[in-house]
Amino acid sequence: MIQRVRQFIENTYFTRALIVTAAASLPVVILGKLGFFDAGLTIAIGAFLTYPADIPSTLKHRARGLLSAAVIISGSTLLLNLLHPYPWLFYPLMTALVFLLSMISVYGQRATMLAFSGLLAIALGTGHIHTGEEIFSYSGLVLLGSLFYITLSLLFNFLNPHRYAELQVADCLKLTAKYMKLRGDLWDANADREAIVSKQLHLQVEINTTHENLREVLIRSHSNAGSSNRSRKMLMVFISLMEILELALSTSFDHSTLLQKFGAHSKVMSTYQNLAYNLGATLKKIGKSLENRKQYVPKHNLTADLEALEKAITEYEEQLGKEAAAEGVWMLLNMVHYAEKQIEKIKTIERAFTQNIIYKDLGANRGRDLEKFLTPEDYPWRTLRENLTFSSTIFRHSLRITITIVIGFAIGLIFPFQNVYWILLTIIVIMRPGYGLTKQRSYQRIIGTVAGGIIAFAFLSFVHQPVIIGTLVIVCMLLGFTFTAINYSVGATFVTMYVIFLYGLLTPDIGQVLQYRFIDTAMGAILAFIGNYFFWPSWEFMNMPQYIKKSIEANRDYLNEISRYYNQKGTVTTGYRLARKNAFVALGNLMQSYQRMAQEPKSKQKQQQQVYKIAVLNHTLLSSLASLGTYIQSHKTYKASEAFNVVVNTVIKNLEHAIALMAMDVQAEEAQQAQNEELALRFTELKNIRARELRETHIDNEDEFRLKMEEAHLVIEQLIWLHSLSERVVRAVRKLEVGK
Repeated sequence: MIQRVRQFIENTYFTRALIVTAAASLPVVILGKLGFFDAGLTIAIGAFLTYPADIPSTLKHRARGLLSAAVIISGSTLLLNLLHPYPWLFYPLMTALVFLLSMISVYGQRATMLAFSGLLAIALGTGHIHTGEEIFSYSGLVLLGSLFYITLSLLFNFLNPHRYAELQVADCLKLTAKYMKLRGDLWDANADREAIVSKQLHLQVEINTTHENLREVLIRSHSNAGSSNRSRKMLMVFISLMEILELALSTSFDHSTLLQKFGAHSKVMSTYQNLAYNLGATLKKIGKSLENRKQYVPKHNLTADLEALEKAITEYEEQLGKEAAAEGVWMLLNMVHYAEKQIEKIKTIERAFTQNIIYKDLGANRGRDLEKFLTPEDYPWRTLRENLTFSSTIFRHSLRITITIVIGFAIGLIFPFQNVYWILLTIIVIMRPGYGLTKQRSYQRIIGTVAGGIIAFAFLSFVHQPVIIGTLVIVCMLLGFTFTAINYSVGATFVTMYVIFLYGLLTPDIGQVLQYRFIDTAMGAILAFIGNYFFWPSWEFMNMPQYIKKSIEANRDYLNEISRYYNQKGTVTTGYRLARKNAFVALGNLMQSYQRMAQEPKSKQKQQQQVYKIAVLNHTLLSSLASLGTYIQSHKTYKASEAFNVVVNTVIKNLEHAIALMAMDVQAEEAQQAQNEELALRFTELKNIRARELRETHIDNEDEFRLKMEEAHLVIEQLIWLHSLSERVVRAVRKLEVGK
């Protein structure tokens, strides 16, 4: 229990909640004691509104984002109060401002949260209208609250600058370990392979999110001249984890065939599975030690596990005889090579946490290469203009939320709602571009509001001491902000409790407050739900073709880089790593889109099974590509044959054919004929490589002969498998009714 409490307190969400709670509570408590309670409350509002824009990043980008939020919040508040006396200006300009703030989401996650802060400021401002000089004093206090929050946030950053990166690396370690555990599960004779692949695909979404967070923090930190040894160490660990993930993905064997082949020699498979599990368990233990800030102590002897596998292979060869076991030994030795590379990378990570190593800067050239993996931080007007069309999801969402807010405001004016801004706040908090998440949040918000209201009201029926109630306000605020990002229902429960406790201090009629709070929240949730369903909804089946197309394109580009590297040899290029990263991200985005589709009404889940089939095929294709890429990186390879290039080009043409079909290119079918006969000849040539090499008796060097045999076996098998997969992708895409 102590360990769990410690982990909760050291969580990034708790730290951010602690900052906003302190920034909102201190002005109220201090200025309230001095007789300026209203001023303290206004400063607290400024701090509260700035909090959503506080996205972890480098100090420069974080400070820039927070200052932008302060300007947007105070500026929106000032403009709203200045225009309110002139309805003919107020309503159209506020509507336009809501739309424009929503549209800046096209610039990414940071811009989305800035827009969210601005929209909250507008909604809250409609319930706190001032006149005369009070307009400027109120807006100034809101700005002061924003600046106070920024000061506290940056102060916390200076006190503990590496904690967020450490926690993200710990999450990355544990997620990678979980992925490797799933790969190990595939070696069970009775494994449900479809279920395991499904879990891998869903896990890929989480891994992609963590990778993106780490790129943002670690690579941008490295690009700064003042990057610390701690940051450089975390970056090296992250790079190793990326390579371990590729190695884990690259073990794309036909498990059914292998288990059948070695069925009578189960010790080989069980020994390899034990090694696979221990590789994952080691990463998990490193992640936990980093998360808990404890000294890492190795638990598993990976070298001994590897030796046990090699011994099992030797026993297998002795039982069958050298000639009869030759093909099986080649397969098993490839597995050994993968395991050796994984152990090598894991040892690198272990040394990072067990030895006091000074990590050198990667250099200016490598730094510039790493920056290519980041999402660009430029905000051209062109991006905004290009999204001013109904084909843009952000444009449709901006129109949707603007009209819903206008309707909510109109209902609040027509009917006797006590706090119209609660309706607007609920709409802004709940409404998301996707129907599924909006529906989920609507339910969670209502459940949290009802539960929090009942608990808080019951408590206030028995407790009336202001000090106790004030303490509960702070505690519930802290827990509410913490759980909002972890479990929205629980977060909404605590937020409702702190609001009601706060009103319990300010007004005796708490029952009426609870009644209006529930009614306003329910109305806002209903409007958000209706708006997402009827106002230009962005059903996921409309966006799915783009995600499928991008995933196939990313796999094609990855294969191109692998082929270029195999032909040219040398060192792995940035282009290769970038193509690999894009393939992982594109697959994760495809699965994320599929998950959103699964949350939508059944009538809108069009061709769900076919979409999932294409996602699985892309995952299998990526796994096979990673296997081929890993092999040619970690082994001495010989000159690529003409047959290799012909087959690779055919696979690429198949993928381009699928891409053309996604683009509804009517000429795509005609472009795919004339190559089948030549390809059959090339496969015949590839399949005869081993036979020809067996006749090359002039190769006296046994190691060289073994290397050529291994290369021939793995490359041939992967090329045949890649070609089969690419044809299956084309057939699956052909069955997909694009745009319907």
